Amino acid sequence: MRVAIAGNYGHDNNGDEAILAGMLQSLETYAGISRKDITVFSNYPHKTIEEHQVKSAPLLVRKSNKLIAAASTLRSHMKVLKNIDLLIIGGGGLLMDLYKRDAPVYASIAVIGKKLGCEVAVWGVGAGPITTPAGTMLIKQIAHAASIITVRDEDSKKLLEKIGVKKPIGMTADPAFGLVPEAPRKKTEQIKRVAVTAVPYYSSQYWPVHREEKYQAYITSFAQALDRLIGEKGIEVTFYATKYPQDLEVVRDIRLKMAHDSKIIDKNMKPHALMNFSAEQDIVIGTRLHSLILAVRTGTPVIAVGYHEKVGSFSRLIEQHDYYTEIEQLSEATLIEKVSLMEEDWHAHQENVREIAENFHAKTAAFPEELKQRFGGDGNA
Repeated sequence: MRVAIAGNYGHDNNGDEAILAGMLQSLETYAGISRKDITVFSNYPHKTIEEHQVKSAPLLVRKSNKLIAAASTLRSHMKVLKNIDLLIIGGGGLLMDLYKRDAPVYASIAVIGKKLGCEVAVWGVGAGPITTPAGTMLIKQIAHAASIITVRDEDSKKLLEKIGVKKPIGMTADPAFGLVPEAPRKKTEQIKRVAVTAVPYYSSQYWPVHREEKYQAYITSFAQALDRLIGEKGIEVTFYATKYPQDLEVVRDIRLKMAHDSKIIDKNMKPHALMNFSAEQDIVIGTRLHSLILAVRTGTPVIAVGYHEKVGSFSRLIEQHDYYTEIEQLSEATLIEKVSLMEEDWHAHQENVREIAENFHAKTAAFPEELKQRFGGDGNA
């Protein structure tokens, strides 16, 4: 079976690269599909080829003229898809209209693939926000083209049903749960090592809309919360990034407002390195969704800080919402309250997270096995 995968890959976001790595591992293990038969649509194909050992084609062809770029992109997609049996849209938070390019690009690929005779499957995606008529129409086009639709959380399913998707929508684990840690996390006796990711929320250098007052309130609250945690619990804080180097810019701003010392991992860590690092921590305090997912995959407890609805959806999905806070509710007391709650039965809490990791890893088998049964036979069709 010849497979193409379309998603937000090759963009130095190691959360997305973890999704792709998990998808590839699951396709190999459970559907018998070789990487030599997989083509990934990527923002920077040379990066995807190097990191994942697959074929790759441009997600977008870049030209100075927008019309020429659009026409060149369509021709490029058609050239790839005419030789493909199965097109996978996913994983990640692809079904949204927050960014102008996403819905048109994925709808175009899905519709072209369908017209050229590909089976189309949507795998483990998040949906939302979907707030515009154009975005709603395009995302419904993706669903119409797909033979199978699975999402990674109940909120995404409800939103797709709300906008009028009539097809059955299945639930699956985020594909990053398909990864296998290189070394299991060992339980610890107390909470000492805490790792932190900080998204550049409303920052001028990253966010779609810059609001300086919101950014300053966010970094001040984060700094105060971490300072109190260090001061009262004696923990060691280490900042790291899943989106490198953009996340480190906000980390440096937070550190400038902190009274206590902390460390920064100034490296572009790939998915397995991120899991190895997470497994060495007692807790991960994460804004980035895949800092949370990769930590949980290793059995590391997490405190989720919700900058986007997908973070809250994930915390509910894994039944860890007691350890979740909205980003604008982050305060000096927030983190210490969550850590104190974990400490009430620290050994049981660690075991609970380990069980969650195993449960969600097992779920990653179901979707590629369904692909194999419905579209691929022995995986070599």
